Amino acid sequence: MQVNKHHEKVVIIGSGPAGLTAALYTARANLSPVVIAGPQFGGQVSLTHEIENYPGFPGGSGPDLIEIMKDQAEKFGARIDMDVALSVDLSHGSPFTVKTGNSEYLADTLIVTSGASPRLLNVPGEAELTGRGVSYCGTCDGFFFRGKKVVVVGGGDSAIKESLFLTRFVTHIDVIHRRDTLRAEAALQQRARENDKIDFIWNTVVEEIKGDDKGKVTAVRLRNLQTGKTWDHPTDGVFIFIGHDPNNSLFTGQLAMDEHGYVITDKMMRTSVDGVFAAGEIQDPLWKQVATSVGQGCAAAMAAEQWLAAREGAAPAVPEIKAAIES
Repeated sequence: MQVNKHHEKVVIIGSGPAGLTAALYTARANLSPVVIAGPQFGGQVSLTHEIENYPGFPGGSGPDLIEIMKDQAEKFGARIDMDVALSVDLSHGSPFTVKTGNSEYLADTLIVTSGASPRLLNVPGEAELTGRGVSYCGTCDGFFFRGKKVVVVGGGDSAIKESLFLTRFVTHIDVIHRRDTLRAEAALQQRARENDKIDFIWNTVVEEIKGDDKGKVTAVRLRNLQTGKTWDHPTDGVFIFIGHDPNNSLFTGQLAMDEHGYVITDKMMRTSVDGVFAAGEIQDPLWKQVATSVGQGCAAAMAAEQWLAAREGAAPAVPEIKAAIES
């Protein structure tokens, strides 16, 4: 099969809020960016049934928001390649080589917005009910469970922090944990144990998530790891917090990463490779919100534009901080 080869000023890997914002800003700078969409167009937000915490978008779905972002970026000249990046070569500096299933790009600058993926339970019903009672973000979806009973799966900091946040909305939370002790920090554990809305189901795993004929969560099938007993536990929602994994496989050994695999950036979203920028959840282990990803995508785009201008002699060069990033 013949591969199409293209030389571009800006290539963006990832089509979530960070990537599409970077596309909008670089397009408005007349850089004609190419966005390589990836396996899930729109990223994790495209799986969100309703969004109410993104400013100026007070009640629509994730796919609706992504479609608006896409249309706005394309209006100014961004191009969307509905393909998947298969390999990236950063070893020779700019231009960088990005290969997809059908094309090969030489990119003067590269903006990495490939995101992070929540770890899944991989049990029956999980995929089918995601966005319809199954959630991976309490901050995003807690409001929709006002007056409901939910379960939280996990025992680390994220699970307990999100449980405490959810108590603002729900009437009761059962935290399901496969061990008999939590891994969360002591202060969080104490707050959770002292909260009347939170109970714990120890030494237990979720084996199935069940829904009704309308596609809404109704129960989880649980199994006690010590006794082997199984039972159906009624619930209105399932919040899963067993960790995230940054989608970093293309960049392992090429970009500096922290101990959890998140790409390290500075305040201008620069990575350890000159001319490569990163934004969104690929470099953000903390906030993981549409609004923060949009801001980071904006910053990465403006920094990439400045980098290109400096390279072409149209603007002062940006101070070199590569050593600081790597340290």
